[in-house]
Amino acid sequence: MHIPDGFLTPPVWGAAAGVSAGYLAMAVRRLRRRLEEQRLPLAGVLAAFIFAAQMLNFPVAPGASGHFLGSTLATLLFGPWQAGLIMSVILIIQAFVFMDGGVTTLGANILNMAIIAPWVSWALLRAVRGRPGIFVASWAAVVAGALACGLELSLSGLVSWRLALPAIVGWHALIGVGEGLITLAVAAYLVRAQVDLGEGGTGTW
Repeated sequence: MHIPDGFLTPPVWGAAAGVSAGYLAMAVRRLRRRLEEQRLPLAGVLAAFIFAAQMLNFPVAPGASGHFLGSTLATLLFGPWQAGLIMSVILIIQAFVFMDGGVTTLGANILNMAIIAPWVSWALLRAVRGRPGIFVASWAAVVAGALACGLELSLSGLVSWRLALPAIVGWHALIGVGEGLITLAVAAYLVRAQVDLGEGGTGTW
């Protein structure tokens, strides 16, 4: 789902960068008032886990693979605002240090994976309780991010939306199943380890 440089036109990546920058500024201001310092170490551990997990690909079909996204897990533990910041830090490091995802397209990647995905997760975690909610939220977050990615590619004229959306969303619907299973497994471990799921996980387990 990481979009490389050269895949989006300047108007598309510029608009995405503007939206993402404005959103992150709002998130920082909001969290300054509500930051729970005792949970900062957990945020650091979570960011490291998601970063490492994204490096591991799993096959979804011959010649195609996917990786763990992690936005639902971050939202479950911290809510959508802090999850967005955690995911953004991961994406920034990936872009500038590991060349995973482009620099010009960083705003679009943040929009798709650090803004849209956490808020989709948040809405579904509230609408569908318990383990089914975690699975559905994880699956839907991946699909929603892929849908946004497909729209950005089609708006850039790289591919027709009639081709981009079914292909990208179709593959990521399969990837989302793996995302849901991994998120469920990690959430179950955290519950057994008596880790406080925090505001994001209230009432979901």
